[in-house]
Amino acid sequence: MSGESPRHPMDHFPVRPLEFDVDGLAGKDPVWSRSCPEFAMFLNALGIHVPYFERYLIRVLNRAKASVDDPELREAMSGIIGQEAHHAKNFIAYNRFLAATYPRAADFDAEARDFFIEHLKTDSPRRQAAFTAGYETFTFLAGMVVLDNYDRWFSDSDPTIKAMWVWHQVEEVEHGAVAFDVYKKLYGKHEWYRKYMVLVALKHIAGETLRAYFHMARQSGYLRNPWRAWKSTKFVVGTLLRMLWLAKPVMSRRYHPRNHPLVTDRQNPIAVAWRKFEGDGGDVLAIDREKMDLILRTN
Repeated sequence: MSGESPRHPMDHFPVRPLEFDVDGLAGKDPVWSRSCPEFAMFLNALGIHVPYFERYLIRVLNRAKASVDDPELREAMSGIIGQEAHHAKNFIAYNRFLAATYPRAADFDAEARDFFIEHLKTDSPRRQAAFTAGYETFTFLAGMVVLDNYDRWFSDSDPTIKAMWVWHQVEEVEHGAVAFDVYKKLYGKHEWYRKYMVLVALKHIAGETLRAYFHMARQSGYLRNPWRAWKSTKFVVGTLLRMLWLAKPVMSRRYHPRNHPLVTDRQNPIAVAWRKFEGDGGDVLAIDREKMDLILRTN
């Protein structure tokens, strides 16, 4: 590992047009992490509605661009729009894989799509910008939490799905300040409203995740055994509460995502190494243990 400090992950981040072999997952177990099955179900449940939020974000920020005259912010807006477009494409395809096992997954998918389409029509521009910034608070925090628990949650898992989520979480940290900056630029005097919409976004994320998670846990038989049911419930509730705890700095008037301790005091070594490996042309479309060892050695 180089002794040089890595650059800040939010500086001039790229768009990476990656396309994962989701079709090749057909017939595989959607509980894809043997290290922590509850974690696999948590990300599956969280991920069902995320791509439709990402499409919502793209529309909101494309509309907001006309009101933003800061060239650096406009560059970052183009970056997040590009990254989220590729996220949405891959994870909508992944939802179809989940629907082959979970009877209600297709319904959750359709309801998420309809929810965000409707709110693009009915919400004011301020509410759209604030909801986007609030939601991105938690995708940003989840990016760091997930990567910080790589050894516990990811080590023994499907290489393609692991690779998709590592890519997704790295990029969620990279663009984690953009929606915040757009809201502050356009509606910064309404600081109370930003904080309120952080809570609105968390309520939506938690509600959507919990109902999908418990459907998946029930379908996989995890709720028939009292100990397994307790373990599954403890994991999902505990993870959501950890995200809420990490969001405490967000409620300060002085808060900015660039200054969150998890991206300034220490950067995740996997994220730093992955960026360099992918930037040097490395194949990140499937990551098994040997590939992760290679990624970490090449930094």
